[in-house]
Amino acid sequence: MTTILSIQSSVAYGHVGNSAATFPLMRMGVEVLPVLTVHFSNHTGYGAWRGPLLAADDVAQVILGIDERDVLGTVDAVLSGYQGAEEMGREILRAVELVKQRNPAAIYCCDPVMGDVGRGMYVRPGIPEFMRDHVVPKAQIVTPNQFELDFLTGRTTTTLAETLAAAHALRAVGPEVVVVTSAVIEDAPEDSLAMLAVTGEGAWQVLTPRLPRTFTGSGDLTAATFLAHYLRTGDAAAALGVTADVVFSVLEVTTRSGKAELQLVAAQDELVVPSHHFEVTRLA
Repeated sequence: MTTILSIQSSVAYGHVGNSAATFPLMRMGVEVLPVLTVHFSNHTGYGAWRGPLLAADDVAQVILGIDERDVLGTVDAVLSGYQGAEEMGREILRAVELVKQRNPAAIYCCDPVMGDVGRGMYVRPGIPEFMRDHVVPKAQIVTPNQFELDFLTGRTTTTLAETLAAAHALRAVGPEVVVVTSAVIEDAPEDSLAMLAVTGEGAWQVLTPRLPRTFTGSGDLTAATFLAHYLRTGDAAAALGVTADVVFSVLEVTTRSGKAELQLVAAQDELVVPSHHFEVTRLA
């Protein structure tokens, strides 16, 4: 059975971070070891929230306790998302190193949560630079959105060629696989959203319709879904296709519901057998 150590934020209400990743992964048949970096009442997009930002040492103690159960050797991958502070980022890197000591075949998937188009950066000052300079180079898989891809590479991407060039530039600093989770591309059909996977073996794209709203937590769901299917198949193109199908199907259910938060329970069957099946196009 696939096992993922997921070190992310958690909210009591709604679905972001581990609250967007754990249930979908389990529904897909993945064993999840969730470790929390924050535990908030709700995501910060509401403008007000309550709850603790956990200290890096708290996370270290949880990881140590898991290791004392002698289970880190079963972990196939570490998944990280929102990190909160540089100290947390350093602790996550130490956890990745420990997991790889216990299982040299394990990989690290980093969702470099920093910001988005229209919102700009929404993490603490210093975090984007720490993510770019220290975290991303240690990851085997990174899953930036278009805004994050541009920051991490110091580029501006508006066309498919620019987006592919930026993804390859990001690969050059360390990651083997770059998944651009959402990109608006000028030379793509109007009202479409692109999801791309770029590896040393090639690049692939899936275009889905652009739904008439924004979603919080969709990037967390995307990273978790891609990682789960990549671990099972070792095939970036296949994992990309399933991920696009699953995420769009869940977002469509959420849109129809009219509710603000991802409707993961209502859409749980979509996590396993999505309603939509989009074409995966090889680009290079």
